[in-house]
Amino acid sequence: MMRRIIVIPAVLVGCMIVIWIGTVAAAQMPPQALLAPTLTASAAGADDGHPREESSAPLAETSDHACSLPVSYPPDILQWCQSIEANAHRTGLPARLIAAVMLQESGGDANAYSSSGAVGLMQVMPRDGIAAEFMCVNGPCFASRPTIHELQDPEFNLAFGAQMLADLLTKAGSYREALFRYGPMDMGYTYADKVLAIWENYQ
Repeated sequence: MMRRIIVIPAVLVGCMIVIWIGTVAAAQMPPQALLAPTLTASAAGADDGHPREESSAPLAETSDHACSLPVSYPPDILQWCQSIEANAHRTGLPARLIAAVMLQESGGDANAYSSSGAVGLMQVMPRDGIAAEFMCVNGPCFASRPTIHELQDPEFNLAFGAQMLADLLTKAGSYREALFRYGPMDMGYTYADKVLAIWENYQ
């Protein structure tokens, strides 16, 4: 009886040997080594600017407390928190001082309009409207101020009021003196003391 001779190509034999060697080597490697590519990819993902899933909860908690203003402030003030903080950073004023002025002036109402003609969140006197009737030695007291229309933009109003207060602080040298000059002419230091009391009470 003739025996069948099976011829296995050399290439196939070589592949089988490589697979066998790889299997044996993998079996002898520790689990951490087999997971190394995955762990490396995860570590790289942490540095690509995108937070990993396990960091989402702390970040959410941080975003909930992003506002540095005390939560005791009325919601009408807290809604402007980001703008208040941005202007505080820009002018160097404490955010809580700006918030205290806003609370005293408008209570956070962007549409506030006083009987004397002051407009918006920070109750800035414009150069037109009723405010145009106020006369000083050299002419209209508020000739260099923005218009009512410009001050009706809450972001512009807040930015202008904060900058005006910062400039007054530079000239006056103290918060009380700066607030005295910022407030109504006929209130003296009463206005300044009210704002300072708000600033102190909302801690």
